[in-house]
Amino acid sequence: MIFRESTLKGAYVIELDRLEDQRGFFARSFCRNEFEKCGLNTKWVQCNISYNKAKGTIRGLHYQMDPMAEIKLVRCTRGAVYDVIVDLRKESETFGKWFEVELSEKNYKAIYVPAGMAHGFQTLADNTELFYQMSEFYDFEKTGGIRWDDPTFGFKWPIKEKVISSRDLHFPRFLE
Repeated sequence: MIFRESTLKGAYVIELDRLEDQRGFFARSFCRNEFEKCGLNTKWVQCNISYNKAKGTIRGLHYQMDPMAEIKLVRCTRGAVYDVIVDLRKESETFGKWFEVELSEKNYKAIYVPAGMAHGFQTLADNTELFYQMSEFYDFEKTGGIRWDDPTFGFKWPIKEKVISSRDLHFPRFLE
């Protein structure tokens, strides 16, 4: 695996180190030893799938608060997404900054999202699916979010036609 730290402290884009031949390729998508070498979480308690029917679907930006703040390892297994994370950790040198990356079934990239960051995405294709590994169990009472269109950040959502849940439409802005 190839770990590339993003512009946000502790957040990584993880690429596969492929062993290729005429059959295709083989690659590890997780290795406890390699994650530990980078100082990253290796204990996952829950895995989730996000299936999205329509191109343009936005989910997020979601997070869980302490003591249930969760680390996420997110990979797109079908289709493609424009993926965004925002650093909400007040003590962080990158507090209030954001990072974007395209995850797709073709590029096999994953994003490692540290606890204390909000995560969201927009689908770039119909029938897009993401696979999440989570460090904490889901706790509705500890969930939160910030608005997908918060002018503080100026996210560059690539698809104009958007599908957004009522819940996500009513999240507060970052400065609220």
